[in-house]
This record gives sequence, C-alpha cells and structure tokens, in this order.
Amino acid sequence: MSDEPKIVKTDEGAKNGQTKCPKCGATDISLNAKTGKLRCNFCRHEFEPEKVEGFETDTSKLEGEVFASGTQDIAKDAEDIITLKCSSCGAEVVIDTNHSTQARCHWCRNTLSINEQIPNGAVPDVVLPFKLTKKEAQEQIENFVGKRKFFAHPMFRREFTTENIMGAYFPYMVVDINSHAKLTGQGEHEVRRYTEKHGDNEETYYDADLYDVEREFDLTIDGLTVESSLDKLNNNDKSKTNNVINAIMPFDIENCVKWDSNYLSGYSSEKRDTNIDQLRPIVKEQAKDIARFAANESLEFYDRGVKWDNEDLEIKGQQWKSAYLPVWLYSYLQKKGDKNVLHYVAVNARTKETMGSVPIHMPKLIGVSVFVEILGLIAAIFVTSLKSSSDSDNNWGWIFLLAGLVYYFIIYGKYRNAGARHTYEKETKKNATNLRKIDNLVKRKKRLRNSRMDGANNTAIKGSNAKKGLFDN
Repeated sequence: MSDEPKIVKTDEGAKNGQTKCPKCGATDISLNAKTGKLRCNFCRHEFEPEKVEGFETDTSKLEGEVFASGTQDIAKDAEDIITLKCSSCGAEVVIDTNHSTQARCHWCRNTLSINEQIPNGAVPDVVLPFKLTKKEAQEQIENFVGKRKFFAHPMFRREFTTENIMGAYFPYMVVDINSHAKLTGQGEHEVRRYTEKHGDNEETYYDADLYDVEREFDLTIDGLTVESSLDKLNNNDKSKTNNVINAIMPFDIENCVKWDSNYLSGYSSEKRDTNIDQLRPIVKEQAKDIARFAANESLEFYDRGVKWDNEDLEIKGQQWKSAYLPVWLYSYLQKKGDKNVLHYVAVNARTKETMGSVPIHMPKLIGVSVFVEILGLIAAIFVTSLKSSSDSDNNWGWIFLLAGLVYYFIIYGKYRNAGARHTYEKETKKNATNLRKIDNLVKRKKRLRNSRMDGANNTAIKGSNAKKGLFDN
C-alpha cells in the first residue's frame, strides 16, 4: 500500500461555480430550511442536494490517510482579493474572500461563486444546511436569556433584542478514524468501608483489592469534529466567550451535503485559517480521550478508579473533510472599563441545542449573596444552639456558613457558563470491537483514607489541553 495520502476531489463538476435549477436553469437558488432542499427563486422548483462521493463509508476499512480537496493547506502567498469571470455575460467581478465566498455580477445579476477550491482553503468540502428558521432560533435565545434576566446587567436588559441575530456557517474539520487501542495500568475495587472513632473525631477507612488491568480493542470513530478557526479554538481569551460555540455541538454531520454556495444565501460565513498539521495534535488527543472512555464501559468493577500507566492508540486509517456547520448567533459587547467582553448566545441550527453567556450585574449578585450568607449564619447559630442543649456531637450546622458562597457560584455559573463545552469523549460516535481484557489480582490494600484510587485517570480529559499549544506564541 502506498504511503501517499489519497485525495478526494470534492469540487469536480463545479464548472460554473454553482448549481443551477435543473428545471429552468436559473442561478437564483436558496435553501428551504423547512425541507432541507434547494429552491429555485424563479420557478419555485425544489430539488434534493447532492451528496459527496468518493469517501470510505465503512470506517473500519479505512487505511492510510484520506484528505478531501477542501482540506488543503492555506497558501501563505494566496491572494484574498480574487477576480471571478461571470459565466453568463463574461464580466469580471472582484470578491474579497476574507468576508465572502459568494457575490453577484453587477451587470446581469448572475450569482458567482468559488465552488472550485482555491489555494487559500476558503471553500469547504461539505456543508450542513440550516434547519432552524430565524423565528425558531429567536424563541430559543429568548427562552435562554429569559431564565437569566434577574441578575442580568441593566444595560443588557435594555438593549437585548433577538431581531439582530445572525445565521452563520462556521468552519470545522470532520475526521473519521480507524484505530487500535491498548491501555495498561492498575485498578482498585472496594471490598470494605468502615468508620473508627478517635477521641471526638470519626474517620472512614477503605480496604480495596489492587489489580493489574489491561484493555485492548479495535476502535472506530465517526465524525470527530473540531473547530478549524483559530479564534473559535481559543477558549482562554477572557474577552470572549468562545466556549459557548463549542458547547452546542455535536451536529448531525451524517446529513452533510456537497458544498454549494447556494447554501450561503442569506447567511454569513467564516473562512478556515488552520491547516491539518495544526489540528492533528488536537485530533490525536481527543481520539485518545474517546478511547479512554470507551474502555470505561468495561471497567464497572473498578469502583475506585483505574490508573493507566500506558495508553497507546495506533491510527490505522483517517479521513479528513472540511465542513461548514450552521449556527444562529446572538452577540453582545459589554464594556467593562477599558476592556470589552463579547458575550454570545448560540443555537445549533440543526438540533436546537442552546448555550450562552449573559453579562451579570455584579453589585446585585454580590448583594443577594451577602443576604443569603446572613440567612446561613442565622441558620448555623440556630442549629448549633440546638446541639449545645443536647448530647449530639454533630457539628454539621456550621455548613450553613457556605450558603452565600455556594449561591454566588451557582448563579455565576448559570449566567456565564464558563465551563460549558462539547463532551466529545462521550458524544462522538464510536464503536469498540474485539475487546481483550486482562484483570490480575495483585494484593489487598487496607486502611486507605481516600474513597478513590490515588492517581486514577480513567476519566481524565486531555484533548482540550492540546488546543493551548496553538496560542503559546
């Protein structure tokens, strides 16, 4: 087998740069979001979108590397300003690919496009059409924000409106992987739990059996999806809330169709600005996370966790496609002194999954949290006074002193959603087969003080850390 990667040309046949109506030949085509079909705006004929061909559909048969033509590297010397020749009247039209991949001829109104991939990687291989209408997206956003109005910043409440939401296609890489995983380490199973009294204090101890553990299996991963925009990959920028874009995944990418610029009509889009070599470490780490969680399905016995000492994932085959995926987006720029913070509320335009960040009126949140803390203090004093008049040795009443702090973080988390993310390790489609298990008892450990095994890492997530390397410089 050749070591050379296979290239699937997804732009073949796009001679005129755009699909025409098969009934009347018009180029004024748009998407009917309700049916998912393309519709001719001249004769109103609707027709099915074209599927992409040439890819391996059985991931378990993938060998080597398969790249769609839209995943080609972004040429450093590529011009963002290009000239298109109208296939209808011959006029030349200039288009800035930084802002658009579609334009109209200002003479004959024929729609021009760059369906045939250009060297700067501006055009994807596949697109997932919008399914949610603007009205449906508005309802989702209004419902999300409506549940967060009480502590929302007064300026935000005055200015909030869903009339200005935008439908946008964001760039992603979609990767299918055929792999073989082998994990070796040790796991612990609890056999006894008991409490001993030492003076006025009680302490819980654990006895556990220690095992040598090994799991080996074939693993296919279908449609692992990662952002291919540096801006959206950067979730560490405090001036933005990019994580909410990530949190509305996954998309039903199995319904993607062949790229056609008609799908952009009425929507905006962003251009990919990363190459496969930049995204490869992220994909590899996320694939390892998926393998680790796939192994967890056979580790129920180890209730104290498993510490993997070695995790090997051999990728036997991989298939990459560049995709445009649809999002309804509400954005709000909050001014905080000399700095600006950009808040988003995003809706997956296929599944209705909604996530967002709403600016908080901090004085109000702090004030209410202080009030809750005072109530907690009163409750703590009351419970403690009951305890002092009885023989009880419980000191749990003082836990009420945490009430204000707990309330603050719960509300802050609900409004900001800083930890929200796409749980790709669980949500990505995968299939583990030919499982081989080894579980050998090593010894029994007694009087352990922790309820979980020291160093247990079978639920660790490492793929997000791989993103940080893109922003080190």
